[in-house]
Amino acid sequence: MVQELEDGDAHSFGDWPPSHLEVGPTGVYTIWRGADFLYAGMSYVHRSDTANQQAKGVFGRLGSHAGGRRSGDQFCIYICDRFVVPTLSPKDMAELAEGARILDARTRAFIRQHLRYRVAVTSSGNEARALESLVRRDGLPRAGRPAINP
Repeated sequence: MVQELEDGDAHSFGDWPPSHLEVGPTGVYTIWRGADFLYAGMSYVHRSDTANQQAKGVFGRLGSHAGGRRSGDQFCIYICDRFVVPTLSPKDMAELAEGARILDARTRAFIRQHLRYRVAVTSSGNEARALESLVRRDGLPRAGRPAINP
């Protein structure tokens, strides 16, 4: 699965929602900007869990990221802070100070234009948690540890 997270098919957030990914399974995903390994994440809850029939699994986590909303999505905050905020002009900053809500839209646009993801579906939440921990702690064979959440 580690190889899949580094060398598997990379899918653009610009093509969201995907046809290749089922709604519901647990899994681990890696997010990339070109060859740069930025982030590793996971979904613990599988839709088949009787406690949570609304769970969307890894599909739901990636969908949240694709939406670009900073509220409730730490990944989107990281992307905004690292890649969007540094590009803001003085005019943009003045609009923000006046209450304009431009950051979510710009974060979403950045994610959709520049980022890709790879997914490894797991058989359980425990397997997903262990795999994500391994990738964050030890990194991927060539790409190393994720830049944003090592």
